[in-house]
Amino acid sequence: MELLVDTDLFCKLGVANLFADALVYLRVREDECRRLPALTHMLRRGRLPKTFGAEACMALVPIAERIPVIGSPDAEWLDRLTPVDSIDPGEAQLFAMAAQQTLIVLSGDKRALRAIKDVSGYAEALSGRVIVFEAILMLLCDRLGHSEIRSRLQPLTGKDTMVSVCFSEGNQDPVGALVSYYRNLADEVYPLVLWAPQNGGCS
Repeated sequence: MELLVDTDLFCKLGVANLFADALVYLRVREDECRRLPALTHMLRRGRLPKTFGAEACMALVPIAERIPVIGSPDAEWLDRLTPVDSIDPGEAQLFAMAAQQTLIVLSGDKRALRAIKDVSGYAEALSGRVIVFEAILMLLCDRLGHSEIRSRLQPLTGKDTMVSVCFSEGNQDPVGALVSYYRNLADEVYPLVLWAPQNGGCS
């Protein structure tokens, strides 16, 4: 099963050394992933190195280069997203391809998800096929333990609000907090149905 991976979530999981584990527990091989063409360029310069550090991003370049680039979706699906300001061209390409070919999307763009629920045909086409950051962290906490995940997420502290809240030093129940975030987002994007962590894989 192909897994389409958005740039920001690839970077967050990669910087936290969780991308490979995520693929294992989703039962997806690296060569079954697809990424946006600009990912390798964005890891080398611009917003991502400024946010996560140049060294951390450069370490992800070889992984990104091994992942095949996404193809071009049909205009039938892509054109429906073009007028939506809160969906950038890269996310539009990922969502359009996922809808067209019934694929899974790993996405951290909440603004786009809140908007796409109202675009004709997308809620139905993507139902159960969008994996958000909260969901993959819930799965990883279940498989690796929240203490291990807390440790690995340290590079994201202060850079991702949800991570900073759920895995703060004073929070002894990060999974409960993740579930709360996940449910709130699920309510916001309905009738689009998010992928549920209990699915345990993409196959």
